[in-house]
Amino acid sequence: MSPVRKGVVDPAQPVCRAGVQVEIADWETAAALVMPVRMTVFVHEQGVPEEIERDDFDALSRHAIARDGRGAVVATGRLLPDGHIGRMAVLAPMRGKGAGGAVLQALVAEAVRRGLSGVALNAQVHALDFYRRHGFVEHGEVFMEAGIAHRAMRRAL
Repeated sequence: MSPVRKGVVDPAQPVCRAGVQVEIADWETAAALVMPVRMTVFVHEQGVPEEIERDDFDALSRHAIARDGRGAVVATGRLLPDGHIGRMAVLAPMRGKGAGGAVLQALVAEAVRRGLSGVALNAQVHALDFYRRHGFVEHGEVFMEAGIAHRAMRRAL
């Protein structure tokens, strides 16, 4: 096992203080469960146009569904076949409690199960530190996507 850098989350260790359970599912199973979270975070809170929130990659992706102790879906993310992670969304009351980290760890674990050699994502600039703590390294310049500043990041597996 490779050494873990100080401050980087070990994906083998559960870190969620929020007590969420994460499952990985296909779009048919996930759609009705995760879209309310994505709509709340991206469309209502961040102003992303609704027409670009759902895309053709949803049907091709594996989706993380994070549920709280009552069974309510509180966070999500997706893994595309090429190893890109996206649509990471956590409902406001669950932010900073480990739900996003649990989703990210589940997606990374899914990428490992699929035999991928690395994962990549486009992080909103305000979330760079979150992804750094999970072993992602930024590259390239800041760019705009859906009116929000992002930076590309990647992590070898």
